[in-house]
Amino acid sequence: MNTVEGHLKGGKLRALAFTSAKRVPGAPDVPTLTESGYPGLEVLSWYGVLAPAGTPHDIVRKLNADINRILQSPDVRERLTVLGTEPTGGTPEQFAETIKADTARWAKVVGDAGIRIDSDDVFAFWEKST
Repeated sequence: MNTVEGHLKGGKLRALAFTSAKRVPGAPDVPTLTESGYPGLEVLSWYGVLAPAGTPHDIVRKLNADINRILQSPDVRERLTVLGTEPTGGTPEQFAETIKADTARWAKVVGDAGIRIDSDDVFAFWEKST
């Protein structure tokens, strides 16, 4: 939402539907794909904080508690909501399950579609963009 909001409000784009499970607060008149008759096409973006492998468990727990507390702050919640993001927080275990589930889901999509990555193309793109 944050990348297109200005275009939507300026009339340069018209949103047909969102891929989220529920309507986006910044565009409450735009239905979801499910509401539009396309169930099962939910696609969400998420952001998270990862620590290096081997980070002591007590440090991970402390960081997680601090991040969850910050995500509950009214000003942070308001800012993230304006950007079209729903701040949720959670446990490290829940986040690990999210990563695992999304990896499996998109690996299946890539495999079913027969998508192949040419590593030379990836490196050429990387070199051009850096």
